[in-house]
Amino acid sequence: MLTTRQPVLRRFWYPVMPVALVEQGPQPFTLLGERIVLWKVADGGYAAMADRCPHRSAALSKGWVDGDKIVCPYHGWAYDGAGACVRIPQRPDSNGLRGTAVKSFRCEARYGHLWVALDEPLSAIPDWSEEKDPGYRRIDQFYERWNCAPFRLMENSFDNAHIHFVHRGTFGDINDPNPPLPTIERFDYGFVARSDLRVYNNALQKKNLHDDSPFTVRHTTASWYLPFLRRLHIRYPSGLDHIIVTAATPIADDACQVVQFCFRNDIEQQAPAADIIAFDRKVTEEDRAILQGTDFDVPLDMNSGVERHMPSDQPGLLMRRMLLDLLAAHGETEHTRHYVSSPPHATRGEVSASYADGGVKGS
Repeated sequence: MLTTRQPVLRRFWYPVMPVALVEQGPQPFTLLGERIVLWKVADGGYAAMADRCPHRSAALSKGWVDGDKIVCPYHGWAYDGAGACVRIPQRPDSNGLRGTAVKSFRCEARYGHLWVALDEPLSAIPDWSEEKDPGYRRIDQFYERWNCAPFRLMENSFDNAHIHFVHRGTFGDINDPNPPLPTIERFDYGFVARSDLRVYNNALQKKNLHDDSPFTVRHTTASWYLPFLRRLHIRYPSGLDHIIVTAATPIADDACQVVQFCFRNDIEQQAPAADIIAFDRKVTEEDRAILQGTDFDVPLDMNSGVERHMPSDQPGLLMRRMLLDLLAAHGETEHTRHYVSSPPHATRGEVSASYADGGVKGS
């Protein structure tokens, strides 16, 4: 699937940037191939709009904020938070303002980040209670570009079979290569996968988890939100909750912005944020080294023969099926350079389909 060529993907919220960056001034970002600018309005709100002045196409992100307006650095044209041109210094009579505007987009501040939807969203930004729960703290972890398809990172997040190989240097146990399949339950625009996984407990994690055992068990509840958002709730035997939120915000077909933060029900004195980030950094770098070498054009059609599948691929195959169903529901077919897309709801391979549906509630 070529992500930027599927219009329906514009109808979801994506975290695009930490609020703290936008506090410093207008900031550029590319979302699904669309160049946008994010800036803070005088009333304390935030705006997102096309990063292009309609006069001579200068980047508004190189301009500055003047109260409730963003000013183009080229000739000083100014726009309000809705994108309307409100000042042209060379035309003080205001006649030139009529019909002049920059396209604006929905923008909300949640969880310390600005979220943007390019078109009318199909679902809301998830509401996670830990953000307002005094028993939890939020730790902002990563904000960086990865040169891989956003789907690759999402599929990887639900693939228990890769852990004991890719993460053998942090928490994987290569002697236990065949983890049990998760139980999966679908909901509108996503699913929840639950599993228990025995993992190695290295020296840094012993500090972070307050557990000196050589191995521990991760009781995981992982939620996938179409198309590229994951919440991984890990509960350890000690009662510690480590809840990781990861977004693979799509920049281009072959690149995504990784946005990651976590919630924990302990305090800084028990586990310093720097140590928590250090361990999760090692884990993400192990994933990154593999994923950036994968094909960015992920084949959604499970019967295409482009990729082979095994039973532990169940969550990723269900993702493919749900994405194909989403495309079909909105009159789209998969754009790919691998093959000519099948019509919506075309028959798919029996073996692959059984992997995708096995043990899934609500399928």
